[in-house]
Amino acid sequence: MTSQILIVEDEPAIADTLCYALRSEGFAPQWVATGEAGLQAVAAEKPALVILDVGLPDLSGFEVCRRIRAASESLPVMFLTARSEEIDRVLGFEIGADDYVLKPFSPREVVARVRVILRRQGANACTTTAAIANDGLQLDEAAARISWQGTALGLTRFEYLLLRHLMKHPAQVFSRDQLLDAVWGSERDSTDRTVDTHVKTLRAKLRAASPEADLIATHRGLGYSLQA
Repeated sequence: MTSQILIVEDEPAIADTLCYALRSEGFAPQWVATGEAGLQAVAAEKPALVILDVGLPDLSGFEVCRRIRAASESLPVMFLTARSEEIDRVLGFEIGADDYVLKPFSPREVVARVRVILRRQGANACTTTAAIANDGLQLDEAAARISWQGTALGLTRFEYLLLRHLMKHPAQVFSRDQLLDAVWGSERDSTDRTVDTHVKTLRAKLRAASPEADLIATHRGLGYSLQA
């Protein structure tokens, strides 16, 4: 089945280049030029992945991503932007982006990143490993879901993968580089700050579900672990 890729980009030349590259590799690209049109397409077409420009003429890409995440925690979103400041990248990851590509870019690299994201997501969806429990945390890999004290957590893809990795190795301390390799793998274009940001959002979601939750330990100068 051909994967449909939604491109939300207001520059026709960039959109045409991406559509050609994706179509040449067997994908089915769809292009819209505004954030509102993108949100409508997400609701109506159920794409496999969204390539989202940050600088749109109506809504910012960040706002579009927030609205996508409010409706779906699992739909992959790749930001496409001319902004290179770290704060913009951190914000993008905090609100649920799966990847971040800077302009100018190589269309072949974008297609390769799309393939990696979809392949990893498919592997997660097909996993049949039995559930793992850890003092109130429960991992159900078949459903790609983690619950805390019986309540499913609304996690982004990388939040889920990060917490899953920590759950499989309770009390083991992982450096930021080890977590980048284990969770982001070959698709990473990230820094230590990426790990810190995802740990921060994970802690916030756990505490929102249970204020006393303090499950992820920081080991100064070493990294992070899940409390055994």
